Amino acid sequence: MQDVRSLNELVAKHSGFTDSLVAEVGKVIVGQSYMVERILIGLLAAGHVLLEGVPGLAKTLTVRTVCDAVSGKFSRIQFTPDLLPADVTGTVIYSQQKGEFTSKLGPVFANFVLADEVNRAPAKVQSALLEAMQERQVTIGDTTHALPDPFVVMATQNPIEQEGTYPLPEAQVDRFMLMIRVLYPTEDDERAIIDRSTSAVPATVSPVVTTEQLLEARTIVRDIYLDQRVRDYIVSVVHSTRDPDRHGLKEMAGLIHYGASPRASIALALAGKAHAFLRHRGYVTPEDIKAVGPDVLRHRIILTYEAEAEEVTAEQIVRRVFEAVEVP
Repeated sequence: MQDVRSLNELVAKHSGFTDSLVAEVGKVIVGQSYMVERILIGLLAAGHVLLEGVPGLAKTLTVRTVCDAVSGKFSRIQFTPDLLPADVTGTVIYSQQKGEFTSKLGPVFANFVLADEVNRAPAKVQSALLEAMQERQVTIGDTTHALPDPFVVMATQNPIEQEGTYPLPEAQVDRFMLMIRVLYPTEDDERAIIDRSTSAVPATVSPVVTTEQLLEARTIVRDIYLDQRVRDYIVSVVHSTRDPDRHGLKEMAGLIHYGASPRASIALALAGKAHAFLRHRGYVTPEDIKAVGPDVLRHRIILTYEAEAEEVTAEQIVRRVFEAVEVP
């Protein structure tokens, strides 16, 4: 227990900047505290974040504001149907002065990359991000370039029912640690949004966190205590999506085509640690796992045609899993 106590003290000492960051973001963003917290979890756990919601819910503004409050290189890529992979990663160009080919690095070479409306570009462009998101490197021609550290992709997408959208490949969706569903603001928040957006003096934010602080926090997040029983709980949750029969969820057996991958187990553990860090704790509880569970799992469960016919959603399945799996 002495180790946990020392971890608590260490986390309490180094996690204070998150409150300053949230307060700074709050100067521009009204409400949407859930979205802001999940973006911070992605930054702290070194995981990529996908935000889904109808247009006009401040997804892009929130990502940009959070990145403005952290000192680091920011890059925004607007995904469109005519975008090419080279527009994202870069290309090889011939220099007449040098008489040789050189690499021209694309906008993906930044600490924080906003892939705006990522599902409005065709699959070949979306897949250009795959190597960058997983290996933290990009190959241009025959040369491999390392991406800066930290490197986080924060993508926004409109619901696939919207006009002009392409569904993301499963392999790419699985590389996002979190998929956040962005909802409409409350009535009180919307009144505040109107007041703030029509003010003569627009609100701005200043950097309150350095990339060095963020990298140090990431090291501490990975050291946060994860008890064996909580680890077993994570494994049970993930395996329930793969083999529902063995975990007392027979009614779901015909609804899940593919369950969550091992990447989901890793993401649950890391996101749970980051969730504990934001609450200034040096240990993970089952409630941390429950809190981040829907955001980690909803995009990793592939449903059967039967589930779609019955209008069963991945959200409902995740909720049922957490209801059924015994909490330690």
